[in-house]
Amino acid sequence: MAFWAAFLCTLMVLLLGGLYLLGAFRRRRPNEPPLDKGIVPWLGYALDFRKDSSAFLSKMQRKHGDIFTVLIGGYYFTFVLDPFCFGAIVKESRSKLDFVTFAAKLVLQVFGYKSEKTVNSTIHAFSTKHLMGDGLSLLTQATMDNFQKLMLFKLSSGEEKRPWQEAGLFHYCYNIVFRAGYLALYGTESYQTTDNKEKAHEQDLVHSNQLFTEFRKYDRLFPRLAYGMLLPKDKAEAERLKRFFWDALSVSKSCQKDNVSRWISEQDQFLAGIGVPDYMRDRFKFMMLWASQGNTGPTAFWLLLYLMKHPEAMEAVKGEVEKVLREYGQEVKPGSPTVNITRDMLDHTPFLDSAVEETLRLVAAPILIRSVLQDMSLKASGGTEYTLRKGDRVALFPHLSVQMNPEIHPEPHKFKYDRFVNPDGTRKDFYKNGKRLKYFNMPWGAGVSICPGRFFATAEIKLFVALMLTHYDLELVNDKEEVPAIDSSRWGFGTMQPVHDVQFRYRQRV
Repeated sequence: MAFWAAFLCTLMVLLLGGLYLLGAFRRRRPNEPPLDKGIVPWLGYALDFRKDSSAFLSKMQRKHGDIFTVLIGGYYFTFVLDPFCFGAIVKESRSKLDFVTFAAKLVLQVFGYKSEKTVNSTIHAFSTKHLMGDGLSLLTQATMDNFQKLMLFKLSSGEEKRPWQEAGLFHYCYNIVFRAGYLALYGTESYQTTDNKEKAHEQDLVHSNQLFTEFRKYDRLFPRLAYGMLLPKDKAEAERLKRFFWDALSVSKSCQKDNVSRWISEQDQFLAGIGVPDYMRDRFKFMMLWASQGNTGPTAFWLLLYLMKHPEAMEAVKGEVEKVLREYGQEVKPGSPTVNITRDMLDHTPFLDSAVEETLRLVAAPILIRSVLQDMSLKASGGTEYTLRKGDRVALFPHLSVQMNPEIHPEPHKFKYDRFVNPDGTRKDFYKNGKRLKYFNMPWGAGVSICPGRFFATAEIKLFVALMLTHYDLELVNDKEEVPAIDSSRWGFGTMQPVHDVQFRYRQRV
């Protein structure tokens, strides 16, 4: 009898413990945001969120308001969709809101890289040094050189008409931008390992294209890999691709390259100096490749597509670029030297800047997540003060709350190339409820987790589009075709991608 009593007590403890872990006993405390756990213990709204994060959060916002807590896969997320609260969250001390722990788990899962908190500040310092200021000027020039190799190497000085070529716009943009960025960052084939410069250049073209092909395979798996929802076959493919990139970007192969960027080389030297093993440095480089090139190509696609769909925008941006070229003594015409667009020239293109920012407003959709390390208060713009619970996660989704908010951006679904610029070239201000907003477009994140490579990424996009507009005639194969819908499985991972490609034609301008 005593045995069965002990057995039943143990079973009851285990059952109650399991229910506790599943969140069955979670209740909303005074001053906490509205709580919605869904009907499935532990899982909560994970399937709804994974299927279409934006649609799910829009539904929850209509139901609960701008601040609410939901259960997603065993974690409680408090989503804050009030833009006037963003500053308090992104500027909060790391002793209360931590970004690093969540990010470290993610990069270990998707790249195999084990991040050390003690090196994060130094790595960030390298990004500040080389992806901004003088370092950015050097990297912009290196990227320009590689765009010339990839896009302009077949240009001639003749007067003959060049034939039209046809391609998928998404594939074309992603391919060229990825390869130019990769070669600028990770280096080019050494002349010493080949017979001559031309052969080394040809190897760069072949190698970078092969790398892009494998990168796209990994990129397609990325959302499901991040969520831990890959089927066994896809999981095996993801592991194969990881090993491919660890080898392709390995320390042993990098040392044979010329023109490796200082951003990559100095980070690697630092990691080696503190004893990080070679295999982990290989994985770090893979992580940096995805971080630097995973969003620029897709953004270039959307920008070029929007310009082609809006002739007035195309004319304004193209005219601005050509004007800047003339001011710097350059012109695209037969027999002229290949144009060289510098960082300084890119600083004089307010309409192109606005078009890039407008594109990002429409298609960049990161979810910014922090872990709540201690109970803390958050005051909403309406005056209500909420308590955020220790152990939960707080998240922002600016695409829904500000970027597509019609009060902040009238006609939010429409592309307006000059939305962010005044007629005199100065930047516009944006308001909500009559109050000026600091955070009205957040494609790069904000605060401690803001993308340190945002200036380099913008330079890549602008260089590519400027070269396309000045050197090629462009047209859509079907100019009546609608802009494709976005792939809803990629919400939260940066720039969205289309559900299908769009065919276009391009021809070298005489």
